[in-house]
Amino acid sequence: MATQTRSLFSVQDLEDYGRTRGLADSDLNALRAVADWIKTFVAMPNNDLGRGGPVCPFVGTAMERNTLWLAPERIADRGVADVVQLVNDYKGRLLRAEPVQGDEIAFKAIVVAFTDVSADRANDIFSDAQIARLLKPTYAQDGVVIGEFHERNELASVHNSAFHPFRSPVPFVLLRHANITDWKLYLDDEDFLGMWARRFPESAVPALAEELRRTNWQHLEP
Repeated sequence: MATQTRSLFSVQDLEDYGRTRGLADSDLNALRAVADWIKTFVAMPNNDLGRGGPVCPFVGTAMERNTLWLAPERIADRGVADVVQLVNDYKGRLLRAEPVQGDEIAFKAIVVAFTDVSADRANDIFSDAQIARLLKPTYAQDGVVIGEFHERNELASVHNSAFHPFRSPVPFVLLRHANITDWKLYLDDEDFLGMWARRFPESAVPALAEELRRTNWQHLEP
């Protein structure tokens, strides 16, 4: 089944009636809930995070530059294959959006909010093997990270296993470009860690070395 992606909205657009008047109230309310959560949680420091700085070091800058875009989608009546195609379509939009090269691409991201499904349904969809088969080729071939967010997400912070920063008030997927710091997400996944190293062949080892220097590594067992 062919999919058709929706319009993209910046966080600022959500308060502009001229931009949002075509949205159903339920879709607009969902986008606003996600935007508020990003502004008040993701873009802010948190004592439970286990490190300094905001929960996500990039999203605040993306909002300032209007390169964080949101879109509402309804997937309750769609199969997993349709959702895979939908996410792939948004991946293409991310890759085509300006800028398309240089360091500035690190601040591009698309949030696709699923406005008509529960956290349980979202968890079922993103546990499906078809979704897993989408994620790895996407990172290896296109350098795009796809992350799922919903209230049932059990993924924890790298620095604090009791902190769960992927639990959002509305289910959504985030698409962004790969970054040199992604290795922290993939330490327990050899396939993804290998793809990260191949994507950053010249800077991967220096990045790991810089992080290791911050630790007491000299006192570890040889």
